Amino acid sequence: MSYLPDLSALLVEGASFRGGGSAYVMGTQTLENVVLPSGRVVGCDPLLGVEVAEPFTIGVTPGIYALRAWVAMIRPERGLPQTRTAALELVIDDRPAVRWEMALIPGQDTADLPDDGFFGYKVEAGAGALADEVAVRALRDWTYDDYERVFIADELPPPPSALGGVTDKPTGANVISVSTGWGDGVYPTYVGLAAGGEITSFVTDFLVLPTD
Repeated sequence: MSYLPDLSALLVEGASFRGGGSAYVMGTQTLENVVLPSGRVVGCDPLLGVEVAEPFTIGVTPGIYALRAWVAMIRPERGLPQTRTAALELVIDDRPAVRWEMALIPGQDTADLPDDGFFGYKVEAGAGALADEVAVRALRDWTYDDYERVFIADELPPPPSALGGVTDKPTGANVISVSTGWGDGVYPTYVGLAAGGEITSFVTDFLVLPTD
């Protein structure tokens, strides 16, 4: 079976877990709203520039949606406490999710995955985002100075280290990036579904929390 975390249990304010010799406590932070002019959602590292990810096969009604970062306070048995961005959630509907499925792009099939395998987006600059395809594709025309002005800081704020802004002025589409768990890697995104099958959220799991 492909990797499918219990996000309904993980994404709870104050939820606590133990694993690998550490204790984890979850907290949430509301970020800037995300403008989705097309409703086609992309998960990506926005700092990869022209290497732009494809939108997920499941889209939503165009609109403005809330964005939340889930931050884990990690207290190891030995060593100093630290915080890491554990997940990024694009909220589509406030109804609770009763089930989760992996967000896929065209050509992906979970039947092709090994046990505990997943599809995800590549991160090479320690940044991840959930945004509209229009906003992400607009980055193709950006210069380094544009990236530096919006996404690069001399000193990052603490996790979730949110940075970003409008990337497509005609539509107001924007990209808000957060720090990605332990840094670079490949991270899966999941779609939450309500009892009636309606999409509740897109959540990128940055693989910080213990899986057991």
